[in-house]
Amino acid sequence: MESIKLVVLDMAGTTVADDGLVERAFAEAAAETLGTAAYEEQLAYVRATMGESKISVFRHLSGGDEALARRANAAFEAAYARLVDAGHCAPLPGAREAIERLRGEGRTVALTTGFARVTQDAILAALGWDDGLVDLALCPADAGGRGRPYPDMALTALLRTHAADGVGGIAVVGDTSYDMVSGRRSGAPVVAGVLTGAHGAEALRAAGATVVLDSVAQLPDAIAAYEAGP
Repeated sequence: MESIKLVVLDMAGTTVADDGLVERAFAEAAAETLGTAAYEEQLAYVRATMGESKISVFRHLSGGDEALARRANAAFEAAYARLVDAGHCAPLPGAREAIERLRGEGRTVALTTGFARVTQDAILAALGWDDGLVDLALCPADAGGRGRPYPDMALTALLRTHAADGVGGIAVVGDTSYDMVSGRRSGAPVVAGVLTGAHGAEALRAAGATVVLDSVAQLPDAIAAYEAGP
C-alpha cells in the first residue's frame, strides 16, 4: 500500500458551497440561448450530470450543435461569474483548514472543476484561494479538453506535480457520481464522496466511492485511516 501523496479535490459542492449557483446560472443561459420550452427536462439533465464538464453538458442539450453549445456555455460561465462577483461564493466549512492540514502533512493538493478556466480563477480569487493555498488548479482544458467522468484531470495532476510514484498514491474527492467514476477510472485507491453537494450517499457508493464523508473537513482523518490499514 502506497501512502497518499496527491489529493485531487473537486470545487463546487466539495470545497466550495454551491447554494444553487449552477442552477441559477443555467436558468439564465437557457433563457438566453436554448429556450425554455423544455427547461424542466434540461434542468433534470443538468442535475444528473453535476460534476461533468459544462461544455459537454451543453453539447448534449444542444443536440450536437457545437456553435449553440459554445454560446450556451459562454452564457452560463458569464452568469456564474456575475453571481461570484456579487458575493454568492463561499468556502465550505473546514475546507481551507483541511487543505492546509493535508499540505502540512506533506501531501500535494490539486483543485479540479468542470468550469472553464476564467470561472475557476474568479472563484479562487473570490475565496482568496489564489494565495498559494493549493499546489495546482485544473479545468478540463488543462487536461486536453476532457473533464469528468474521464480520469484525465486526476492523471494530469499526477503528471504535472510528480507528487506520487503512481496512481496508488492518489486520492480523488468529490460530491457527485461523476467525481466517483473519474476517481475509479484514474486508479486512485481512495475515492471519497462528500455529502455537501449534488448527490447522496447511495449514489456516491453506487458510482464507486470507497468512503463517504459528511464533508471535506473529515478528509485528512479518512486518509490517515486508510494509510493505517484495517
